[in-house]
Amino acid sequence: MSKITAAITGVGAYVPDYILDNEELSKLVDTTDEWIMTRIGIKTRHILKGEGKGTSYMGIRAVNDLLEKTGVDPTEVGLVICATVTPDMFFPSTANLIAFQTGMTNAFCFDMSAACSGFLFALNTAAQYIMSGMQKKVVVIGADKMSAITDYTDRTTCPIFGDAAAAVLLEPSTDGYGILDASLHSDGRGAQHLYMLGGGSLHPSSEHTIREKMHYVHQEGQTVFKAAVSNMADVSVEVMQRNNLGSEDIRYLVPHQANMRIIDAVANRMGLPSERCMVNIQKYGNTTAATIPLCLWDYEQRLNKGDNLVLAAFGGGFTWGAIYVKWAYDGATMHK
Repeated sequence: MSKITAAITGVGAYVPDYILDNEELSKLVDTTDEWIMTRIGIKTRHILKGEGKGTSYMGIRAVNDLLEKTGVDPTEVGLVICATVTPDMFFPSTANLIAFQTGMTNAFCFDMSAACSGFLFALNTAAQYIMSGMQKKVVVIGADKMSAITDYTDRTTCPIFGDAAAAVLLEPSTDGYGILDASLHSDGRGAQHLYMLGGGSLHPSSEHTIREKMHYVHQEGQTVFKAAVSNMADVSVEVMQRNNLGSEDIRYLVPHQANMRIIDAVANRMGLPSERCMVNIQKYGNTTAATIPLCLWDYEQRLNKGDNLVLAAFGGGFTWGAIYVKWAYDGATMHK
């Protein structure tokens, strides 16, 4: 019997309608379009507006897009994993809420928290269920409403983040397509450089935590930048070497969209020209766990069956990793 691998057989996404551009942002905080574009590479970011709309609101719409495009009966999905650091609430899980609202009533569901690497961690976890034969259809979601934990008076962080959700369907393949290798890592020494202090059991919500702005993301930019470049590059090259892949064999690097300079540095290390690097940071900003599947959705029509992709990310924790994917279908055949 041929080895079973977990193939991505569809991608769906949702981005909110409201667009926060650099000009509007410069009225909220001391910054400029030139400063943001030079240092980060972001022109616009989408923000989820409206009362009662959390991460699940976006996740539901991304999954509905996915199910419609693939024609999959939602009751056939057996597992749903949502990678997020901005859940609607601590419990029930956001995956649970999304599954219920999209008709995936036979699935068991859980959230995964690994910050910007969350989608990779969730994707690799989901793949094990397919490869073992335990599941036939798994939905993996990357979704974050980062505007909910962004301090719009902090010029070092507020230009970076946007809101979005994207989802992929995993199904078994015996033809060698799908997730073929992964290298995932964590290092708690990085916790002091990228974190959110408030809201957990260490610092439960209180007047003090709100007053001290402990419910916002905090980042030490230079430290995170250096760690992201070296770790994302190292792990991407490791996966290439382990699978005897030269730069000419890679159709696309699919990097986490945190900073254009980080993306360029990783691509250079892998020997890839800019046209073989998925980039949409200028439109969406850093949507945390959603960036990688959002890239796959954005570039889907350019992807062909058999294309070699390296997915790479770095996030708070620290967390980082790379996954080697052989694409399983011609993206142009999927309607948008």
